[in-house]
Amino acid sequence: MTALAERLGHHADARLLVVNCDDLGSSHAANVAVARAMDEGVATSATLMVPCPWAREAVDMLKGRDIGVHLTFTAEYPGYRWRALTGAPSLHDADGFLPATLKAALAEARPEDLRAEARAQIEQALAWGVDVTHLDSHMGVLHFDARFFAIYLDLAQDYRLPIRHIPAPGDGAASRAAIAARGILCTDHMLAPPWPSDTLDYLSERLPGLRAGVTETFAHPAADGAELRAYDKSQPDLRASDARYLAGPELRDLIAASAITPISYRPLRDLMRAA
Repeated sequence: MTALAERLGHHADARLLVVNCDDLGSSHAANVAVARAMDEGVATSATLMVPCPWAREAVDMLKGRDIGVHLTFTAEYPGYRWRALTGAPSLHDADGFLPATLKAALAEARPEDLRAEARAQIEQALAWGVDVTHLDSHMGVLHFDARFFAIYLDLAQDYRLPIRHIPAPGDGAASRAAIAARGILCTDHMLAPPWPSDTLDYLSERLPGLRAGVTETFAHPAADGAELRAYDKSQPDLRASDARYLAGPELRDLIAASAITPISYRPLRDLMRAA
């Protein structure tokens, strides 16, 4: 089978890298940092948390950039919460918000409610004018449960969009085969920084030895300040450092020195739709 890099118009041994900013729309601080990372730094794409209060601002701030949908079924900050677009009871906790944890989301969500909510989030992004490039899943809700992974593939197939692939432990080959059988595209490799870890340290160690093919890595930038410190009591320093690294010279120089070609998900989407 022809390598994905070749199908995208590169040499088979090319090293292509998608740098995605997760959590776009989660706050004004995130929107500012993502815009800067994409305009001045190394970020090539971002994914939008449609149910969040700052999502509409994000669409205006990043108009024309390559943006996917960060399908959202959790609201993890203790003092800053959001609700599902569809209002389905199984998607909300006792306080009326999306649940705070992956475990709670997996335990309580009815598949039909989750499917309807995911579709509503994609449709809302499209209605706002986002030329959606790909799908992924906030906190991995759609990645690790077979019921929900099937919904993830249905959505990708229906909207003809590539997906982020983070396999469940021991399930990489099976899930990748299921993706390919549907004609869905995903990257060949994933560099998923363990949460929490220093993004610059992690990528400095791994990018020089990046394998041939298409790889995605992701980060969670947010501009430092009172807003970030008010809502994220757990890892504000990590988000602030991601914002600095993605817009600064260190990663840009490292990518260039490692002979890595930055790309976004748009070429994968266009290839998938052409096929």
